[in-house]
Amino acid sequence: MASFNKIILLGNLTRDPEMRYLPNNTPVVEFGIACNRRFRDSQGQDREETMFIDCTAFGKQAEIINQYCHRGDMLFVEGRLRLDTWEDKQGGGKRSKHRVAIENFQLMPRRDGGGGGGYAPDDRQAAPRRSPSRQAPARPAPPPADEDYGEPPFDDQQHLNSDDIPF
Repeated sequence: MASFNKIILLGNLTRDPEMRYLPNNTPVVEFGIACNRRFRDSQGQDREETMFIDCTAFGKQAEIINQYCHRGDMLFVEGRLRLDTWEDKQGGGKRSKHRVAIENFQLMPRRDGGGGGGYAPDDRQAAPRRSPSRQAPARPAPPPADEDYGEPPFDDQQHLNSDDIPF
């Protein structure tokens, strides 16, 4: 029987990414993500719980996350769940911890208007985030709902007939 191990998370970084290198010079970055869940309990009270998840990324992904992500930034990650085990130095007992090994990620827009970009293993280059001084232009306000605009505008030289409609 086949197995499936896929984790998809959207959350905020709990700390700045920490970069290190393996003995073969492969970059590794570790960071934490906080994911919130809002719900209504049995007494009708609105509640919120937060799950803190440790994540690890390798290679080019690690370099990009280290360069463009900071504490508080929102990140969408896809990966697989791993179990790390080790010997406790103080008591000598076995310890373990689940973490997510990142396979793909997406930088999410910042509240100040920057953001975007992402990385999948087959991407060649990530789009850098915009600095706060280069914010995206504001969107125009939507028209009032009670105003009648009539027919949609068409180019004078373009006319539609029943043969142009694909259905």
